[in-house]
Amino acid sequence: MFDFLTDPQVWTGFITLSILEIVLGIDNLIFLSIVSERLPAAQRPRARRIGLALALLMRVGLLAGLSWIIGLTAPIFTVADFTLSWRDVVLGGGGMFLIYKGTQEIHGMVEGKESHGVVSGAKAVSFASVIAQIVVLDLVFSLDSVITAVGMVNDLPVMIAAVVVAIVVMLVAAEPVAGFINRHPTVKMLALAFLLLVGVALVADGAHFHIPRGYLYFAIAFSLAVESLNLIAAKRRNS
Repeated sequence: MFDFLTDPQVWTGFITLSILEIVLGIDNLIFLSIVSERLPAAQRPRARRIGLALALLMRVGLLAGLSWIIGLTAPIFTVADFTLSWRDVVLGGGGMFLIYKGTQEIHGMVEGKESHGVVSGAKAVSFASVIAQIVVLDLVFSLDSVITAVGMVNDLPVMIAAVVVAIVVMLVAAEPVAGFINRHPTVKMLALAFLLLVGVALVADGAHFHIPRGYLYFAIAFSLAVESLNLIAAKRRNS
């Protein structure tokens, strides 16, 4: 009954997909960290936990409805050589929402003022509105994640296990990542720039222009490496 547990191909697929899901979850985690900072400090961890729990439920639910997922890629209509599917609509709409949110947060950082323990430039928002924003982006990121999983592995239990592992890792990393991003305004600006890049990539995917995500991750990793050197140099100057 459990012979598949000794199959090297199953384990290889599980490990590969888990790593990929964790990498794909970085943008989800960054968005959670930034949007939750607009809440009072006591509510932020709860919002992040709820956001990740919803992400897990959405991913597992989408995996359970594989036939529906496949149907999302079917054309709604065709104009000339361009075909539009519901997947394109979701990814394109989610990308535009990310671009809007990233631009709004950058504007708030540059033009706003810090007050009452809220992140600079951020106005107080309700817990429900933050969760609503998280739900919208969870749907987009979950769809992207599940389509990737379906393309890599054929076994539903393996896909679900990999998604669960990725969400658990994100849950453990959520608080340290959020704290680090919001302690360093320049790192937060880089994170927002990363969300803008991801938003552009999602819009491009919706328009059938695929931008390999690896290019985006390399750009932000290089920027973070440079910023890490700046932070180390600043710490040494102040010591």
